[in-house]
Amino acid sequence: MPVATPKQFEAMLDAAQQGGYAYPAINCSSIVTINAALKAFADNKSDGIIQFSTGAGQFASGLNHKSAVHGTIVLAEATHRLAEQYDILVALNTDHCRPHVAAEFLDPLIDATAKRRASGENNLFQNHMLDASELSLEDNMKISQEYLKKCAENEIILEVEAGVVGGEEDGAAGTEDTPDEDLYTTTDDMLAVYEALHPLGRFTFAATFGNVHGHYKPGAVKLRPEILKEGQDAVTGKFGAEAEFDLVFHGGSGSTLEEIRETLDYGVVKMNVDTDTQYAFSRPIADHMLVNYEGVIKCDGEIGNKKVYDPRAYLKAGEEGMANRIAEACEDLLSVGKTISGDV
Repeated sequence: MPVATPKQFEAMLDAAQQGGYAYPAINCSSIVTINAALKAFADNKSDGIIQFSTGAGQFASGLNHKSAVHGTIVLAEATHRLAEQYDILVALNTDHCRPHVAAEFLDPLIDATAKRRASGENNLFQNHMLDASELSLEDNMKISQEYLKKCAENEIILEVEAGVVGGEEDGAAGTEDTPDEDLYTTTDDMLAVYEALHPLGRFTFAATFGNVHGHYKPGAVKLRPEILKEGQDAVTGKFGAEAEFDLVFHGGSGSTLEEIRETLDYGVVKMNVDTDTQYAFSRPIADHMLVNYEGVIKCDGEIGNKKVYDPRAYLKAGEEGMANRIAEACEDLLSVGKTISGDV
């Protein structure tokens, strides 16, 4: 089945919200990593989300150009074709676009979707993230309103963030020394986000509750998932049950299963997975190189072993390792066996 249509993506979010599960949102930067995500989703009969950062787009466009837009379009178009082989739904998202690059990154991608729609094709993207959390909440909501209107015109869902995810990931707003209090979205913030955005179109919300990008030893990151419940209760208490947020969990690498599952009870329908899948991809490749050292390196005048220095040999191992980690994410988020591809 091809990439989800806008209506199918909305149905995916509705199903997750009503069913108490969430979709793994996998950061990809190549055809190999895209294939790893598609394999894992299909093997587990789970719908899912594949997303590209500006850095991934630059990487995919090649060393001579480093065009985030061009590379991102290449990755998205490739996913549309590759997804045709599978019987699950996959949606495409862009991750962490900061406000100062939105005009040069998001606008051309929204235009690319508009051109496809004009010719009767499916959206190139179903979801875009504008991460304006580095701004004041007032300024964050002003630019978020602007982009939500643009997205809504093309049946694209906008993901926004208030509060800061610590750590660093492809230029994401947080830093390793982000003050602790900035890592937690307040109830007032959540009310303000709803009031500013809900009339303009559908959006998802990355509210922060201590999240930090990267991977840390147990105890280093202090997650407080109850913040999500408090914010949801405040919003639905004031505006009714239909105001419940579709929440996004950023910085989830290294979280305990208990913490992950608790967020599902509070309306999380999407969890980003990047650091863990990067390691899961790289580790089998490192193993391959160490085990086959004399084959991949032409030592002491020898000729090596083409079968082990052929990039396909070790990239295949990386793809398998990454797919296995994504399968674990599907289990953690309770999305296994819940594809709605035959229902919509």
